[in-house]
Amino acid sequence: MIDFLIGLFLATLITALFTTRLYRLLWWYSLNSLMLGFLALFIGRELDDKAMLITGIATIIIKAIGIPFVLKNLSQKFHFVRQVIPRIKVQYAIMLIPAILVFTFYLSEPITHMIKSNSNYVAISISSLFLSLLLMIEHKNVAPKIIGFLSMENALFLLGITATEGMPMLVELGIFFDLLMAIVVINLLFHKEEMKV
Repeated sequence: MIDFLIGLFLATLITALFTTRLYRLLWWYSLNSLMLGFLALFIGRELDDKAMLITGIATIIIKAIGIPFVLKNLSQKFHFVRQVIPRIKVQYAIMLIPAILVFTFYLSEPITHMIKSNSNYVAISISSLFLSLLLMIEHKNVAPKIIGFLSMENALFLLGITATEGMPMLVELGIFFDLLMAIVVINLLFHKEEMKV
């Protein structure tokens, strides 16, 4: 089941790279966060870790429901462009994404030898990190860059819960609060920038 959820996590991120509508991009980010929350719940149940179970529930509520809802409202308030066309053409992205996946599996090979279990999860987490970075780079609009940043945080969170078999809950809560503050600050800064233009 964990393998299936990680596959869906990666699939939602890849699909987001080809999305040209803002609300669909928010939808794919929401599904990505939902898969991450379910992963935390399943891993927490396997390890009998109550902190991980609480983190999974918090991930679903905050990231899969709360953040997309806030971003949708802010996009309507600040009149963000709904059409978000990637600067990288589709035919180049189709070649670039598998290249990133192969490169990250090769890059993470020395690390995976040190991990006894879930070695492939580390490679998938690192590839998700690079794909999120690509999502930030390939758009010139504000909202996709924010979603790319949030997806990078999801990839780092996935790396933490799969490679280390759980993180301390205080660290996870700190990440959540930093993330929420980053969203507010980024949106305010870009709103001021739009006012100047």
